[in-house]
Amino acid sequence: MVRKIKDGLILGTIYLAAFFSVVLLAGIIVYVCVKGIGSVRWSFLTTVSSVLKGTVGIAGNIVNTLYVIILTLVIVIPIGIGSAIWLNEYAGKSRSVRLVEFTTQTLAGIPSVIFGLFGMVFFGTTLGLGYSLLTGALTLTLMVLPLITRNTQEALRAVPDSYRYGAVCMGAAKWYMIRTVLLPSAMPGIVTGVILAVGRIVGESAALLFTAGSGYLLPGSGEGLFHKIMESGGTLAVQLYLSMSKAQYDTAFGIAVVLLCIVVIVNFLTGIFADKLNAALRK
Repeated sequence: MVRKIKDGLILGTIYLAAFFSVVLLAGIIVYVCVKGIGSVRWSFLTTVSSVLKGTVGIAGNIVNTLYVIILTLVIVIPIGIGSAIWLNEYAGKSRSVRLVEFTTQTLAGIPSVIFGLFGMVFFGTTLGLGYSLLTGALTLTLMVLPLITRNTQEALRAVPDSYRYGAVCMGAAKWYMIRTVLLPSAMPGIVTGVILAVGRIVGESAALLFTAGSGYLLPGSGEGLFHKIMESGGTLAVQLYLSMSKAQYDTAFGIAVVLLCIVVIVNFLTGIFADKLNAALRK
């Protein structure tokens, strides 16, 4: 009887914590939307701010944010997932593995402003990339790499060993087993890591102020992809910070609404891509 009461209390506490989390998230979303939805107009989304034209817009910041997200994910996903596969399936339990895992955990705890200083000095000055979207993306790669690596590792560890033994006993090579059995089984955890990484990329401002700058102009006509990534560009989070510092609260809340929408859309698209990748890996 006492055990049932304890189990009931623990279960009730878990449900209460989950309910509090959902209510807190819903409250933040509702508050931001109520305060900022009035600022989100078509002109706000499709123009850039100009004193001469009297316009207030974030089109350039939206483009910069998408550039930074795509660039960072293109760089970090292969490195992060590859590192996790090596650590979990090939490296064993050696001292070097423990050193790599300790280094990864340490990277995850470093403040973003330090990443920004390092990115500015190393990528911007030493490598000569200057204030650019590429410098910001490379800096963010260092920031979110531990997140994707650790999530992928935990997802691979959660796959039962019987899957590995069964594939090997059927004559499958190790890489074939990893590609067709382990990765599809671990895909939900890997996608979770990518979604968390996207959230941090979208919300980062301190590191990008040091590396990517705060430019807000749209790409010029005739400029290619490479030309844009070598230019200074402020993301939505950077522009939100600048707007708050200038007491432009309506603009700041409007940017916050757009940020929330981008996060939801990116998460949705990531889920679709993961489903297609999972189906392709199972073939």
